[in-house]
Formats: sequence, C-alpha cells, structure tokens
Amino acid sequence: MTIDIRKFYQITNPSKTLNINNGVDDQYYIDFSSVRGGDIISELKEKITFWQPDEPTCTLFTGHIGCGKSTELLRLQAELEKDNFHVVYFESSEDLVTTDVDIADVMLAIARRVSQSLDKITLEEPKKLKELLQGAWKVLNAEVTAAELKVPGVGDLGFSQENEKFSLAFGIGKITARTKSDPSLREKLNQFLAPQKLTLLQAINQELLADAIAKLKQQGKKGLTVIVDNLDRIDNRVKAWGRPQQEYLFVDQGEFLTKLNCHIVYTMPLSLKFSNDYGMLTQRFPEDPKVLPMVPVQFPDGSIHASGMALMQQMVLARAFPEIAPAERLKNITAIFDDATTLEHLCRMSGGHVRDLLRLLNSLIQKQREFPLRRETLETVIRERRNEIMMPISPQEWQLLRRVKETKKVSDDEGYQKLIRSRFVFEYRSGGESWFEVNPILTETEELL
Repeated sequence: MTIDIRKFYQITNPSKTLNINNGVDDQYYIDFSSVRGGDIISELKEKITFWQPDEPTCTLFTGHIGCGKSTELLRLQAELEKDNFHVVYFESSEDLVTTDVDIADVMLAIARRVSQSLDKITLEEPKKLKELLQGAWKVLNAEVTAAELKVPGVGDLGFSQENEKFSLAFGIGKITARTKSDPSLREKLNQFLAPQKLTLLQAINQELLADAIAKLKQQGKKGLTVIVDNLDRIDNRVKAWGRPQQEYLFVDQGEFLTKLNCHIVYTMPLSLKFSNDYGMLTQRFPEDPKVLPMVPVQFPDGSIHASGMALMQQMVLARAFPEIAPAERLKNITAIFDDATTLEHLCRMSGGHVRDLLRLLNSLIQKQREFPLRRETLETVIRERRNEIMMPISPQEWQLLRRVKETKKVSDDEGYQKLIRSRFVFEYRSGGESWFEVNPILTETEELL
C-alpha cells in the first residue's frame, strides 16, 4: 500500500490538535478510555446532561500538557451539542497573557466568549457590566489623549461603527487588546477591577448568563456549557506579593471560578495536584479534579501493557491508513516501518504521551525522508531528544528521578512539581492501580542506570 510521506509528515504534526467535530479528524481519533482508567468525558457529559442539567456545575480537568486533553474536550463539546446544549469552547491562551493572569482576566474572557457566541440572540443591555467596562476604559486611557489613541472616545466603548447597539464582546475585546502587550496597563486594569471582582461576577451572572440561558431554553436548548481550555498552561512565576500564579488563581481565587452560573470546565495545571495547597484547592471546588493520565505502554514491572501498546500503535497506523479496519492496518506496518518492533519501540519510548509520540515520529519522518522508517534512524532521533531534555536537570532532580524509578511514587514536594511540569515523570492508571514512571527517554541515561 503506497503512502505519501509528505502527507504522513503533515498529519503527524505534534502541534495540531485533532478536532473530531470537523468531519475529517474523527477518522484519526483513537479512544484510549479503556486503558486510562475510565471514560472521563462520558462522566463529565453525564454530570451535565443527566445528574445536574439545570444546576451550575464546575469541573477541573487536568493531565500532562500534550496528553490529549484538548482533543477530549472537543469530543465533550460534540457530545453535549448532540444532546442539545449550547457549548462555548475556547483556548484561554488566545485571550490571556499566560505569564500574568488575574481572576478578573478569566471572568472577562469567559464573558466575551459567551457574548460572542450569542450574536444571533438579542440579550438585554448589561448595564452594570457596561458601567464596569467604561470605568476600566477610563483608567486605561487616563494618561493618553484621544488623538494619540485614534479610537472612539471613552463613552463609545463597546459600540462598533457598524452597529450602534452596545456589544459586550466588542467592549471586552478592546480592553483585552489594549492591555495584552502592556504589563503596566494590565496592572492598572487589575487594580481597578480587583476590589470589584464580586460585583463583576454578579453582573456576569445576572446580566449575561441568566439572560443567555433563558433565551437559549426558549429556543429549545437545554442549557449553556463553557469549556475553558489551555488554562493549565499558565506560567507559575511568583506574583509581586510572593504567591505562585497557579496557586493564586486556582486556590486563592478558586471560589470565584466556581461561582459562574452555568456549566463550566477549566483545564488546571497538573503540577497543582502535587502542591502543598492541593488539599485547600479541593475544598474550593465541588469535587476533585478529573485527571487524564498517560496511556500505559508497560506495567510497573516493565512488562508490556498489551492493550495500551496496541492502541498507541493504532494511533500511528490510523494516520497512515484511516480508511481501513484496525486489524488490516496491522498487516501494513512494514509499508511504514522496517519492522513491527520499530513501531513498538517508538510507542514504548513515548511513554504513552500522545504528543511526544508524534514528536518522535515527526522527527523520524523528517530525518529519514523515505519509507520504510528504520530502527537505527529512530535511535538517532531518541538520542537527540534525550540530550535536549536532560540538559536542564539538576543533580537534586536526578536524585528525585531515581527515587521515582525505584518507588513508582511521587510526593507533594516542590521538586516533584517541576518534574511533573517538565514531563520528566508521567502518571498512569490501569485496572484501578495508579503509578508513576520516569519518562522512558531518560531511563537509559548514565544517571539512571
């Protein structure tokens, strides 16, 4: 069976998220729930559609960056929309400066995206929100003349030239654009909104969400769900007052995240599960975070996890042969690789991390430039990747990695948080069992032998 190597390279791009809603990517999707300890997305859907359809829900969803959370959340969107819910999915990294996030930034981003998604529904004018936004606009422009700005005056915030009616999304968008590249303006905005965040929350709930849900139900929709993706990517740098940003947002301000009166799902940094403040975080939210673990490709004793390995192999083969049955794909492995063991080794060295598998595969294709992809070239790619990721590892971190390798456990120590964030350590769940492993790329280093 002939395969276009350039097309194969493009479809294995590790930076591309599968969107099973577009009618094309669904043929490449592999359901890993059977080896990940359960179908988390079905649980989330049931919570919203069956258990609490008419009550607000709030869920934290976490896992290693690149493990497939976005793909699964897009599947959740598709499932909820089939069940007649209005779903607003957005990547928060497009709205927020991930190195400097405040709770008001998150609330404004949600309000903007919800308002934007309802452009065909006429909502009541949000008077309090309008007042808050215009106050913020005055603060931001206090030291700049209208001529220098070359934008409509303060009183025109939220009014586009095409439409004289106030647009909440347009108004928030102008403020976001004004502050995104200027830290001093972001600081001014947060200083203005911080004392009023409760007022902001109440205004969003009363003037936007309540009206939106009522109008949606009049149109036959069952409710509103907001999915805030990429919030797990916020930087953990320390705020000016000494608090790490992730703990500040999800622990100190967690109560505000839970108080929006709609169904809402946030992605959360996995490292927070290993923070000393994790117990406090679980008190802020109605239930523990849902974790999307790695796909297990081997058991703690080092033996191959047959089911996990088979699904990871299918993920690769589906990119090459999307139109044929899984069993038939296995018969065509040698059309891509020099031997079936090369594909197995690729999957094992990925550690069951979806994006890392694609990264290794993509580099292998680029380096080889022709089929079949050979084992010796794969070993070169692995060595290059190993050299790249081991450079920043300190002697203390090597010691922690040796401990993980021996015990298959981590603690709430700050050092382990960095190992999790840096993807030096992966979490697995299978058959009711949970364990941790060092990233297989690192296991053959002198420091761990």
